[in-house]
Amino acid sequence: MSNYSVRRCVSFASTLAVCVALASFAAAQVSLVQLSEDTFTNTSSQHATEVEPSAFTWGSTTVAAFQVARIYGGGGADIGFATTTDGGAHWTNGFLPGITIFHGNGTYQAASDAAVAYDALHGVWLISVLPIGNSLNIAVSRSTDGINWSNPNFVTKSGNPDKNWIVCDNTATSAFYGHCYSEWDSTDAGDLIQMSTSTDGGITWSAAVGTQGNDFGIGGLPLVKPNGKVIVPMLGFNGSVMAFSSTNGGKTWTAAVNVGQFINHNEAGGIRSAGLPSAAVDAKGKVYVAWSDCRFRTGCASNDIVYSKSGSGTIWTAVKRIPIDPVNSTVDHFITGMAIEPGTFGTTAHIGLVYYYYPVSNCGNTCSLFAGFIQSSSGGARWSPAQTLGGPMTISWLPDTFSGRMVADYVAVGFGGGKAFPIFALAQAKTGLVFHQAIYTTAAGLGPEAPETEQLSSAGDMPVPNAKSDHDVMRVFVDNEVPGRSAAPPENE
Repeated sequence: MSNYSVRRCVSFASTLAVCVALASFAAAQVSLVQLSEDTFTNTSSQHATEVEPSAFTWGSTTVAAFQVARIYGGGGADIGFATTTDGGAHWTNGFLPGITIFHGNGTYQAASDAAVAYDALHGVWLISVLPIGNSLNIAVSRSTDGINWSNPNFVTKSGNPDKNWIVCDNTATSAFYGHCYSEWDSTDAGDLIQMSTSTDGGITWSAAVGTQGNDFGIGGLPLVKPNGKVIVPMLGFNGSVMAFSSTNGGKTWTAAVNVGQFINHNEAGGIRSAGLPSAAVDAKGKVYVAWSDCRFRTGCASNDIVYSKSGSGTIWTAVKRIPIDPVNSTVDHFITGMAIEPGTFGTTAHIGLVYYYYPVSNCGNTCSLFAGFIQSSSGGARWSPAQTLGGPMTISWLPDTFSGRMVADYVAVGFGGGKAFPIFALAQAKTGLVFHQAIYTTAAGLGPEAPETEQLSSAGDMPVPNAKSDHDVMRVFVDNEVPGRSAAPPENE
């Protein structure tokens, strides 16, 4: 693998990014751009850190949002954003105002779980955020240009919600065009799934509605089909990835059905890896959901990224493995983000998948962490060779949390000019007590290979009989799970 230089792009107050030389990650195959930088100085955070990006693409604009200045007990000092309006050629960044006490006269001590959507009817970008104070709430920041953001509007202030997500219906022919849907789980009610709907561009939101099955879980990702049906894959608490839906604009939600078993390997090295699914929908309404899973590995020794797909949200295909590495390899794959290029569908759907991996799963306390990317131009039938985006990273380079060292609970992919832009966190060695972890993307995007040249397939792979997880307890990481806990890790890093 060839070396590459990382370009650092930093800008503030909504100015265009300027790139300067930075260090190199030894094993990567592509040039990268740093999208943002932690400039906060509060004592409650571990500086300089950024984690957990979400992103959404509409036209030539992609907006990414992420935690900045990670706090040990949950969230970051604020939510940062990075926006391109020209398909990834230039990026602008900044921080959301009015949420935390550290920026724009907010009142909360931290913010977490950023998720991005666009409402085409109202012409507004939305970033859903989890403000953290004496309790947890869900808020939405709004912007007409993806650069200048409003103070937050609140979706809910009850139930101590967690792992919020958001999407809008952007099909002009849909009966529910302009409806936006927010999802979360209520930790006060044992992670009961809740949904709320906005019809005015995220300003006001309906009362919370549960599913008809009173389902419990985490990480629901609402996706909208062109006909207005909303399908929400999630990680259920019954040992399965599940999905529920609505056909009436969010008034009611069906009971969840099983997508596939959650058979998962417990990653080594003390890294925080919650196993949350990722999901995407193609231009004709086929929904894909992906997660880390060990069913194809003897003894559940490491995870692959697997996926299932559905047009209805009720009947799902058999779980297939994404052929990043051979099943007899030692590579462990986890923490993933999937997206599909807008306008593509069916057998020509352009899928991009970013993920993290250990080359050796059984690495104890000496794990080397890498970021990788793989894509398909054939709706997942075949895949191009995987590409290394960054690494190796030592786990101690990552900020500490009550649930392990953190690079992300999820990552993201944007698109521009037919090219994929994986958006993810990378870390370099610390300088004293100061970290060097930030959000990156590829400098020029990653174009798909022609479908006839894609060679990787998992068509003949079969799950190991009677495969089961190598751990019994669901690893659900609720930010601010330890109220009153010191915001600094025990070793005072």
